[in-house]
Amino acid sequence: MKKHNFNAGPSVLPRVVIENAAKAVLDFDGIGLSLLEISHRTKEFEAVVDEAVALFRELLGVPEEYKIFFVGGGASTQFFQVPYNLLEKKAGYVNTGVWSKKAIKEAKLFGEVNVVATSEDKNFTYIPKGFDIPKDLDYLHITTNNTIYGTEYHEDITSPVPLVADMSSDILSRPVDVTKYAMIYGGVQKNLGPAGATFVIVREDILGKVSRPLPSMVDYRNHIANDSMFNTPPVFPIFVVKETLKWLKSIGGVKEIQRRNKEKAALLYAEIDRNPLFRGTTAVEDRSLMNICFVMQPEYEQLAGEFLEFAKSKGMVGIKGHRLVGGFRASCYNALPKESVEALVACMQEFEKMHVK
Repeated sequence: MKKHNFNAGPSVLPRVVIENAAKAVLDFDGIGLSLLEISHRTKEFEAVVDEAVALFRELLGVPEEYKIFFVGGGASTQFFQVPYNLLEKKAGYVNTGVWSKKAIKEAKLFGEVNVVATSEDKNFTYIPKGFDIPKDLDYLHITTNNTIYGTEYHEDITSPVPLVADMSSDILSRPVDVTKYAMIYGGVQKNLGPAGATFVIVREDILGKVSRPLPSMVDYRNHIANDSMFNTPPVFPIFVVKETLKWLKSIGGVKEIQRRNKEKAALLYAEIDRNPLFRGTTAVEDRSLMNICFVMQPEYEQLAGEFLEFAKSKGMVGIKGHRLVGGFRASCYNALPKESVEALVACMQEFEKMHVK
């Protein structure tokens, strides 16, 4: 049976990327060694990093004054590394869910934190808008896509202070005006590769302004100066990122993947809105294209477990909602084919015929 991978992360990858990674594990670049056992200092792997950075810069339109590098630790490490490097007196955060709250908690260790806006009043089912941004902030931090709740920023906001964004789960899913951001970071395990690597895109002029001493591994400038090689980088994930970026370029780049993502999301949201068994959980204008969350209508709540098992029997993988919100979540990242969404829609329609007379 064909499997349809809706996992929230680690998540679906393009088949060609998996095949190329498998070949490299057996013999990397024809050198007679596995990708898993080569030195990161070889010219062959240095070329991998260089190509990944160049492709990232090309696909996202990253200006030259921004540096791109890869590190380990995931976005959760960045939650404290960002304020370590950037927070001198006061930072602003927009609270749109669990990951924002974790970032806020870490930032409070380094200075004053001003939560300038929050959607907690409605269980994070919308993106705050129209709020004032104090001009005395060292930076403003946002999480552009909220995997647990299924909300997403669909436009780049304008900020009078340096804007920092966690784009772990929607990076390269849509065009972004990088010049509106001072820094963008994220784990790669949603749209770019397997777990284990983190990307950082940072404008150099915001660095080196805090008065506190920085541990060597925390200081972004060390990673920039050493081209992701300050310490041993996550070799295998970076290779897969490079292959994924090559795939994205081959299909037409970010504008094409945005078109595909909108098409997939429109199919599934239309079925959620039409099907009497289900309902969406977020404000329509803020619905995520990446993580589509839905639940049973109140009168059919008792069918939730049965639907989950039915969907599994049809090859659906990873559609159980996060434990904090329940229900269902279909993560429709870049590499998920439209056919998988069509299969889920057909599954929902078949279940409807079984229970709605």
